[in-house]
Amino acid sequence: MHTEKIDFIIIGGGLSGIYAAFLLAQKKKSLVLLEARSRLGGRILSFEHQGFFADLGSSWYWPMINPKVNALVKSLGLEGYPQFETGLGRFQARDGHTETIAGYPMEPPGWRLTCGMISLVKGLCARTPKDIIRLNHPVCEIERLDNGVQVTVGRHDQEPKCRIKASGIILALPPRLAASSILFTPDMSYDLCQAMLKASTWMAGHAKFFALYDQADWRKIGLSGQGFSLCGPLGEIHDGSNETGRPYGLTGFVGIPALRRRNKEGVIQAILTQLSLLYGKAAAQPVKIYYQNWAMEEFTATEYDQWSAHNHPEFLPPSGKTSIWDGTFHFAGTETADHLGGYLEGALSSAERAVLAAI
Repeated sequence: MHTEKIDFIIIGGGLSGIYAAFLLAQKKKSLVLLEARSRLGGRILSFEHQGFFADLGSSWYWPMINPKVNALVKSLGLEGYPQFETGLGRFQARDGHTETIAGYPMEPPGWRLTCGMISLVKGLCARTPKDIIRLNHPVCEIERLDNGVQVTVGRHDQEPKCRIKASGIILALPPRLAASSILFTPDMSYDLCQAMLKASTWMAGHAKFFALYDQADWRKIGLSGQGFSLCGPLGEIHDGSNETGRPYGLTGFVGIPALRRRNKEGVIQAILTQLSLLYGKAAAQPVKIYYQNWAMEEFTATEYDQWSAHNHPEFLPPSGKTSIWDGTFHFAGTETADHLGGYLEGALSSAERAVLAAI
């Protein structure tokens, strides 16, 4: 089998991995980015409908506390707009009783991107050499060598697809996912392996829903689209509309545990019934529906992620070290950030840290 040799390997094509690739390419380093899926973005997932992008993964950034994201948005020439929050909210008690309440505006204000969060990924890819990105390349083994690392691409139950040697590696996957799916040679220490498994993967246990409409009837009756429910199936709801008009949208997080939402069609029908109770009969008749169950994503969730994480992740490696194997192996990814882990800001800061350590 042919073995390729380069400077750096990046594993994971989410925002952190793509940003690391962008930074390394600027340093004129030879590299490849290996992504297991047939698409880039990781937990950034935006579906397009008539020029509007419905975010089913990361949805907001906060300019006041996200300087790295804000700077990247500007440098890529993208445009954002504040989350619509004008009007009253809706609340459902555990017994199903529904009432109208005062809204709870985000503090600091949250913003959406005009072309969806996927525009961050597209913008970085457009500024990164295309030949370094390899889709459908799951990594099954990482081996330490005397002068670097070797990565085996493929699945554990199949013949390897290829092997790549490099001077260094940046692992931009959720630590829990990596610990559960990749064979490390030599073995990771017990303490490091436990730290990886205990670092919850943000959104891995969640599911998100997005409904698009020609009209925002909830706005006409003084509602912001914001809603909270203790009985579900959606536990948290927001107006997900385009800034300039059609299409309008309602989007939310499914509050049902992953093990109880196996029936996709049943969950969707229950959501539409709930929306009609909260926002009127027209809310049960969207022109387009999107549903993403992240707990069923092979390259996001593990068996440990069947319960949704409600606290943002903390990765606590032994002695706080995010570089191992004598500085040839570097952790990146938002779960490994020391500030704002789980957020886009954490994805960018961890990539910067890993690249700085690698070069």
